[in-house]
Amino acid sequence: MSVLIIGDGLLGSEIIKQTGWEYISRKKDNIDFTDIKTYEEKLNGFDTIINCVAYTETYSLDREKHRKTNYESVINLSDYCTQNNKKLIHISTDYVYTLSMENSNEETLPLISNNWYSYYKLMADEYLISKNNNFLICRCSFKPNPFPYHTAWINHIGNFDYVDVISSLIINLINGNAIGVFNVGTEIKSIYNLALKTNSGAIPSLRPNNVPHDVTMDITKLKNFLSGKKNIHIYNT
Repeated sequence: MSVLIIGDGLLGSEIIKQTGWEYISRKKDNIDFTDIKTYEEKLNGFDTIINCVAYTETYSLDREKHRKTNYESVINLSDYCTQNNKKLIHISTDYVYTLSMENSNEETLPLISNNWYSYYKLMADEYLISKNNNFLICRCSFKPNPFPYHTAWINHIGNFDYVDVISSLIINLINGNAIGVFNVGTEIKSIYNLALKTNSGAIPSLRPNNVPHDVTMDITKLKNFLSGKKNIHIYNT
């Protein structure tokens, strides 16, 4: 398996750190993810492509930027991978479950919140599911380690974790040749509970009204898949 990562943001940089896999990015290679012609040739020689690029300003009203980055660019990359027999690993988000039932599994009808971010991330997911036969979608959320903020929400709960933990789980899925949609995360917790693991001085606070209370996911599929793998990648910070 030859792997190339697109993007060197928080998640991409952590996966690079843990694996040493090659990568391309806007900063390093001057690529424009919204124009596949700027990086198409750089994908040659790799059979697995990891897309770690997204416009993550969740509540931004810039619909055009969300559409181009989180949807149109993903379908262009997906079409390229299908035509060239490459596997696409796509990083999605737990926000597609914002208005769904608690502990949503991969078959739950996703009901997105009132923002363009989750809207176009879900559209990209559904395009891959309907048009691509060799893909892995990882629905997840991750935070910087250590927790860098003074306050942390006590009423926003989910399966999020620190970026090194989530990256390790994604790497295990990739190395195990997982295919399909996977909820990726750890035990349910609040942002405040997570913050205390690395920042004992974090002050409890309430989420803004536009932030969902519950983005919990059922991670049974992830656990069952990884429990059947003998060679599990364990990353220690």
